[in-house]
Amino acid sequence: QVQLVESGGGLVQAGGSLTLSCAAPSLSVSAFSRYDVAWYRRAPGNARELVTSLSRDGLLRYGDSLRGRFSPSRNDLGKIHSLHMKSLKPEDTAVYYCNLRSAAGADDYWGQGTQVTVSS
Repeated sequence: QVQLVESGGGLVQAGGSLTLSCAAPSLSVSAFSRYDVAWYRRAPGNARELVTSLSRDGLLRYGDSLRGRFSPSRNDLGKIHSLHMKSLKPEDTAVYYCNLRSAAGADDYWGQGTQVTVSS
């Protein structure tokens, strides 16, 4: 089982910025580079939703209304991918989960989740 280690969550004021990171220390560089990476979030009472994804080929996808404030990045040599968030709003408060997935979906790994709280 591949372990993903998330970091960077916390409390931030509305309008602020935060960066989350997700490391995959047990994977080789070549293995990590073959995965698509993504971030999801789940707010209290809501279903899990896609925040953004970045394929191994560089294809970007965004969740509804999140383009422009959230952007992903990946560092394959460092086996880490990140979520850069700006202009945060109270409604962005949620537990954020990182994900690694193979193109065919056979491999699907999740981080433990990190809490992001945006105060008004």
